[in-house]
Amino acid sequence: MIKIADGDTITILDSNNRKYKIRLDKIDAPELRQYFGINAKNHLVSLISGKQVKVIYRKKDRYKRILGTVYLHEKEINLQMVKDGFAWHYSFYDKSPEYIEAEQKARENKSGLWIQENPVNPYKFRKNFVLKKCCFVIGEERKKF
Repeated sequence: MIKIADGDTITILDSNNRKYKIRLDKIDAPELRQYFGINAKNHLVSLISGKQVKVIYRKKDRYKRILGTVYLHEKEINLQMVKDGFAWHYSFYDKSPEYIEAEQKARENKSGLWIQENPVNPYKFRKNFVLKKCCFVIGEERKKF
């Protein structure tokens, strides 16, 4: 483990000192500039920083990051982030029952980000952030600049 960028992206070194950027599969953590984003990153730091982890590789995303499941010993860290309330289950891409259940329980228990009345899904946050950066509103109409 060499770097934790945010609540769902890490950089690791393999035994040959090659760097790999890993996007934690099946989850979506709040963005750093989003409410609870720093908390999510800090929680991931508390779980794996300075520790040797194993990554099960699935594929690469459109940004060429490895989509992987991170394990610390036998603990599935991706799932733990959802259980602890520091990430959403990425249900658009994944239908794993244990992740669905983990998010439901975290919501019910108001764990982590679920203490908020209306937490904003990171996907919606990113979409709105891009819209606000590229456009301005005149009346009800968005104009690009």
